[in-house]
Amino acid sequence: MFQIAVICLVITALLAYVNARFVRLPTTIGVMAVAMLLSLGLIGLKALGVATPHVYEQSLLRSIDFTDVLMEGMLSMLLFAGALHVDLSTLRAARWQIGLLAVVGTTVSTAVVGLALWVALPWVGLQLPLIHCLLFGALISPTDPIAVLAILRSAGAPQRLRMLISGESLFNDGVGVVLFALLLGMATSGTVPGTHEALLLLAHEAGGGLALGVLIGVVAFLLLRSIDNYQVEVLLTLATVLGGYELAQALHVSGPLAMVVAGLIVGNQGRALAMSDQTRRHVDLFWELLDEILNAVLFVLLGLEIVLVPFSGSVAGAALLALAVTLAARWVSVGLPAAVLPGWFGLPTEGWKVLTWGGLRGGISVALALALPAGHERDAILTMTYVVVIFSILVQGLTIKPLIARLPGSGAGGGAEGGAQEGGPVRPH
Repeated sequence: MFQIAVICLVITALLAYVNARFVRLPTTIGVMAVAMLLSLGLIGLKALGVATPHVYEQSLLRSIDFTDVLMEGMLSMLLFAGALHVDLSTLRAARWQIGLLAVVGTTVSTAVVGLALWVALPWVGLQLPLIHCLLFGALISPTDPIAVLAILRSAGAPQRLRMLISGESLFNDGVGVVLFALLLGMATSGTVPGTHEALLLLAHEAGGGLALGVLIGVVAFLLLRSIDNYQVEVLLTLATVLGGYELAQALHVSGPLAMVVAGLIVGNQGRALAMSDQTRRHVDLFWELLDEILNAVLFVLLGLEIVLVPFSGSVAGAALLALAVTLAARWVSVGLPAAVLPGWFGLPTEGWKVLTWGGLRGGISVALALALPAGHERDAILTMTYVVVIFSILVQGLTIKPLIARLPGSGAGGGAEGGAQEGGPVRPH
């Protein structure tokens, strides 16, 4: 495993260099694009009779459990790092709007995507059971705007818009994972739980995750406040994340939600009341660098995974249909409420367009698709997921600037935050 980790880091470093030196796209988008081009190039070499590099790449990727690497390793640290730099007072001011987008929006999107695909997939020669269509809806609905946040800042997007997108993404990951687990249990057991049973399960997973996050965050805060040693305090934050996520898994509560809440507590009360200036600088630098490195590795793996995605004629048509349905569901669940109630959301008139188009999908969706039981349903869902994720990152992520540029006040505040890290939400000043 150590050798595989070293190989992944070396590949990521080289591709990040190529992007920074020649391509010059935002890091997460650029390394994924370069990784995809590399994989496609190896596929081309195989077609010309040089198959060894392609076979080696497939062997390497098959030795990596992408779902385990992301869901059991990277996700806890990525979510904590993102929450660490969100201002809790600003988040609290938009709590109802973020709650609507993250909870209601994710649930509505899951239902819209699932039902629409169940009806429309036979049109392109593919039939999936309703439960598998809903599973696809649950795994594709959570947004992962890590790649687009740097673009939002550089384009001078309004602060309120940035907060809504980052706040939604922090919480809808947990909501989506809970919905996916509930639906996967129904698919594997063949039984449909009653409304009361389903609500109890959701309350246990989501409510338990939030409560555990508060407990972990408070304990970490008390430990940090009791000493003044930045080396130990950095280590405590890392232990909080890794140990807290494992505890959430053991208790069968939502680890993602627990990490978000713990990150908010440590990033606000912890930074303000429990850390010296020296500790704060080291903690921020450590998590910013870790966030950058993990994101780069994650998006490189996403780009390389194209060699393992099963493509065929009927599934390709289904993937294009899924792309259209996913965008429509994003508009119904997020864009439409923001368009109807722009004042309540605190957005400019055209802000709903950025909310809709800026909802990027990422590694979590692919990881959940790979976690499905083997079969033709999994192959179809994996292909649809991969196409939606690649489109959202490469196309939506690189075309959102013109939308932002037309927003009133889009140039305000863009430069003030230029020194923040690229990969995560920003603490407003």
